[in-house]
Amino acid sequence: QVQLVESGGGLVQPGGSLRLSCVVSGTFSRVNGMGWYRQAPGKQRELVATITFGGITNYADSVKGRFTISRDNAKNTVYLQMNSLKPEDTAVYYCNANIPRLGYSANYWGQGTQATVSS
Repeated sequence: QVQLVESGGGLVQPGGSLRLSCVVSGTFSRVNGMGWYRQAPGKQRELVATITFGGITNYADSVKGRFTISRDNAKNTVYLQMNSLKPEDTAVYYCNANIPRLGYSANYWGQGTQATVSS
C-alpha cells in the first residue's frame, strides 16, 4: 500500500510564495517520476511540473520561471517552491508518484492541498 501526503498549502497574497511538500510512504523499492498537478474550480486537472528520479524537470508554460520542483530520493519526498504567485494559481494541488511494480508501473495520488492567492 502506498500513501502520498501533501502539505504546505494556504492563503497568500499575490506576489507571495508557498512551498508544497509531498511524502510518499508504503511498500516499494523506489519512486520513479513524481509530479505536481492542480485543479481550479470548474476546470480540469492540469500538469504543473514533473521530475524524474534522476532530476530532469518539466514545467507547464504558465509556471516556468516562477515555480521550482525538486525531490529528495532518500526521503521519498517531492517539493514545489511557488514564487511570484498570481490569483490564477489558486487551485487544489495534487502530488503524483509513479512506482514500479512487478511487470508494470502504478500511479498514485495524494489527497490534495489548497493554495489560494488573494488580496
